[in-house]
Amino acid sequence: MTIRKVAIIGLGLLGGSIGLAVREHAAEIATTGFDRDPDVRAAAGERGLAGTICETAADAVRDADLVILCVPMGAMGDAARNFADTVPPSAIISDVGSSKQGVAETLAAALPNHTIIPAHPVAGTEQSGPNAGFATLFTNRWCILTPPADADQNAVDALDEFWTKLGARIEIMDAEHHDLVLAVTSHIPHLIAFTIVGTASDLEDVTRSEVIKYSAGGFRDFTRIAASDPVMWRDVFLSNKSAVLEMLGRFTEDLTALQRAIRSGDGDALHDLFSRTRAIRRSIIQEGQDDERPDFGRKDHGEKT
Repeated sequence: MTIRKVAIIGLGLLGGSIGLAVREHAAEIATTGFDRDPDVRAAAGERGLAGTICETAADAVRDADLVILCVPMGAMGDAARNFADTVPPSAIISDVGSSKQGVAETLAAALPNHTIIPAHPVAGTEQSGPNAGFATLFTNRWCILTPPADADQNAVDALDEFWTKLGARIEIMDAEHHDLVLAVTSHIPHLIAFTIVGTASDLEDVTRSEVIKYSAGGFRDFTRIAASDPVMWRDVFLSNKSAVLEMLGRFTEDLTALQRAIRSGDGDALHDLFSRTRAIRRSIIQEGQDDERPDFGRKDHGEKT
């Protein structure tokens, strides 16, 4: 199976980046794009996020070999139903959401006669919208495919090849396991960031201006994460509720143990924890998944965090 035409539904950060990456790395693949917001469609046309920007999703998917839904997870069902009558029976239906079990069920219900292979490119920034995308977003980043057990292997291989062309590294994973892993590595960290930034803003004895004025690097890193698209993350937590609550329970237990160590003056316990977490950071750098610069790219190298 060869993918010659890709329809991108949703032209924000991820959808736009897919279009730009195809243009740069796989120019032989034709692209069409649609977004329900006319202003986004106009901006996408100006940036060339797809070869053809369509006025309807139904037009975008005609003759497509691959349809990629790049919309919030809460909108997946409606988005799929909007093009159900025109998408070719042979087309692969995929997505870019960070929760997979719920998406697979939603798309299967909307398009019961199609090949559905959910995918999650583990890449992104806190920015959103049609002007946020860039062609190298997926370079050397993981893209996790979660095909159902009965998926056509030719379709899985074709989707694997597509993402590989865009620079991604491919991992095949069970959807349930994916959701548990991402709850730890992405969803809970975002939940913590949203919470700590909100707490700092709400403190009655520290004004908001002081929080902003005296922000050290650590807090600023939290605010970067907390600036992520609120609609997308609302849907992430609701769609991956079970795994998030399971990992949140574990995190709460660990936080209680840390609180106990601080209260009792147990320096050995604190040192052991911080040493283990430091080693994890080094492993991430060795894996090539982040920058080893101590300032994370900030100009003020000497700042304390």
